[in-house]
Amino acid sequence: MLLTLLNGHFTMEQVFAQILAVLLVIFLILPFHEWAHAFTASCLGDKGIKARGRLSLNPISHIDPIGAVMLLLIGFGWAKPVPVDPRYFKHPKLGMAITAFMGPVANMVAALAGYLVYYVFLYNFPDMLISTNGMTFSYTLLYYFLSFYIMVNLSLAVFNLIPIPPLDGSKVLFVFLPNKAVNFFYRYQNVFFIVLFALMWGGALNGVLSTFTDWLNDGISWLARLPFKPFVS
Repeated sequence: MLLTLLNGHFTMEQVFAQILAVLLVIFLILPFHEWAHAFTASCLGDKGIKARGRLSLNPISHIDPIGAVMLLLIGFGWAKPVPVDPRYFKHPKLGMAITAFMGPVANMVAALAGYLVYYVFLYNFPDMLISTNGMTFSYTLLYYFLSFYIMVNLSLAVFNLIPIPPLDGSKVLFVFLPNKAVNFFYRYQNVFFIVLFALMWGGALNGVLSTFTDWLNDGISWLARLPFKPFVS
């Protein structure tokens, strides 16, 4: 992310807002994402989650230093994965799928919260907005901060739902696959992930990921706007 900012044409306000947004994601949202995994696993019966120290929102319990630096530098990062023991679950594959899915859901909830703050700002301070080409933009630090914060969360949600190990989407996919296929994915997960990373680095998946991110963005924006519709003419 910082590398993109340095190579682009951004104002100091934009740079400052985006750095603040990424820091918030690193120290609050990534821990929230991992806590969602841990809390769900605990609710489904994994008795060892609390003992592993992951049933907490404390950033120290969840932050991976390398993943945090990568997110700050290039906009792609990660936290320490929560170790889950599916043997505690009544239905192991389904329990793992639900546990995995709640991580991206946490990012969607975080994006929804960002949009709610944005619409409170939008409908209470309309004089701070200007219209350009039929679209409304707020050229303030808060606007830039919320815009980037929302998009980082949506991008993380979509990325984590890619059905390739060790991403969360793979556990959802595995519910529908026989154990032999699941074992194959796990056996070669490092290879799959390297290929995925290479495709992303080369831009081959940009169109697909952007499309799904835009769909998710439209849906969450619509949901966040619902409470404000009675006050909008």
